Amino acid sequence: MIEATSAGAILFRDTRGRREYLLLKSRPGDWEFPKGGVEGDEELQQTAIREVKEEAGITNFRLIDGFRRDYDYVFEAGGNTIHKTVHLFIAHSEEASAELSQEHRDHQWRDYEQAINTITQDGPREILEEAHEFIDEEYYDEE
Repeated sequence: MIEATSAGAILFRDTRGRREYLLLKSRPGDWEFPKGGVEGDEELQQTAIREVKEEAGITNFRLIDGFRRDYDYVFEAGGNTIHKTVHLFIAHSEEASAELSQEHRDHQWRDYEQAINTITQDGPREILEEAHEFIDEEYYDEE
């Protein structure tokens, strides 16, 4: 089995008094957060930042300290079994729009309830629940 590591971010923005999360639709059709493989000797946070820029075209954002959650899954690719671990951070976007990369079919900013109901995998859905609470309890207290 091949071990693979990815990192990404649960990207949120505040618009018209409500919080929205960015979801990307992958080529196979899953709705997910911007994420991708660690390159070279990148640290996980560096990978998350690069992937948000590459996959969503957003550059004006910052990672929020104190939150990192992981999930993993197994899949088949090229005749190999791959065990992937994904590390997700939270990022606050100052940009209202996103620009899609070639890797995805679509993107949507969704409020919490819509996002929870749109995400197709259990791991990311559970992490969004934790992230949403973390933002309520930790992030806005610091502002």
